[in-house]
Amino acid sequence: MKVSDQLLNRITAGLVAVIIGFSSSIALIYQVVITLGGTPDLVASWILMLGLVMGTTSIGLSYYYKVPVLIAWSTTGAALLISSAQGYNLNEAIGAFMLSALLVFLSGVTRWFEKIMNRIPSELACAMLAGVLVTFGIDVFNFMNDMPLVIGLMVVMYFIGKRFFARFAMLSVLIIGVLLAWQMGHIDTSALHWKMSEFAYIEPAFHLQACISIGLPLYIVTMTSQNLPGIAVLKAHKYKAPISASLNVTGFVNMLSAPFGAYSINLAAITAAICMSDEADKNHDKRYWASIAAGVFYILMALCAATLVGLVASLPQALILALAGIALFGTIANSLQQALSSTEYTEAAIVTFLVTASNLTLLSVGSAFWGIIAGVLTLIITRKD
Repeated sequence: MKVSDQLLNRITAGLVAVIIGFSSSIALIYQVVITLGGTPDLVASWILMLGLVMGTTSIGLSYYYKVPVLIAWSTTGAALLISSAQGYNLNEAIGAFMLSALLVFLSGVTRWFEKIMNRIPSELACAMLAGVLVTFGIDVFNFMNDMPLVIGLMVVMYFIGKRFFARFAMLSVLIIGVLLAWQMGHIDTSALHWKMSEFAYIEPAFHLQACISIGLPLYIVTMTSQNLPGIAVLKAHKYKAPISASLNVTGFVNMLSAPFGAYSINLAAITAAICMSDEADKNHDKRYWASIAAGVFYILMALCAATLVGLVASLPQALILALAGIALFGTIANSLQQALSSTEYTEAAIVTFLVTASNLTLLSVGSAFWGIIAGVLTLIITRKD
């Protein structure tokens, strides 16, 4: 493969990962800010800081460890905050964000989370990853109800690309999807205008009730629904995950940046899988460059946050989610194959996959955590040692 082709693939994977990550949850962050009494300008400030810290940490960790480590904001955390943050002001919420970040940092320093993750069989990690991602694959075809021609042609283009020009398959899907959506009037950019984002500092107030109601649930959700799948992605792709180091860095940086709106950052899972796919780079050891590319796009996104909030809002949600699902076809297939590669773990892997893919939520903790728990319990009960 030519150097120029490799570079283009890495850039494309990074760009797709950032577009999907940014667009899939920007509405949640907007709602969190409004719930806490903020303004649309404050939303842009939060995106500015989040983009900068995600970009710099992704670049730093990926380059230092030569592993595709992608950092993202906590989507499930944002969803949680919409309900748990009601009744509190911005200052109290910032104090709770800093507490959550401190707990993540301590989880890395004590290494307890890494010790637990290293005892989980890779087959179960792969099964959990497949369970997390399979919904995105299914949604590609569900969203055909909304945009049958656009998404149908995106799928066809993907397989044509895989057959005749594999190195540019996802780039082709992205281009044809946006062009068709534009041509058919699904994209409206009439309200777009350039506006520079600015930092807005919010002084933290450490309110006990806010820390208990916001900080602790945010920490639990970030660790179980975000960092846990993020580590599983790395393990499923045969990378030695710098677990404790990632928690140290994200927790520490999060504490410093929380007063500027970085409510929670963590290891990415779904978008990280895009940067670890064959489409990102055929060379397994060079895929970290795709995460570095994503980090650069995060920073560019941050600098243009005020404008990009409107730009991404103009794209159809069905198009964005379909793009994510198509980009993850190969990862879903590989994860299922690895999860079922050993008869010793077949039943435990299937249980892990099914529970994770379900909508199970217990004690405000999502299905990814309970999938691993169910798989480990199945393994303990059925194992014949």
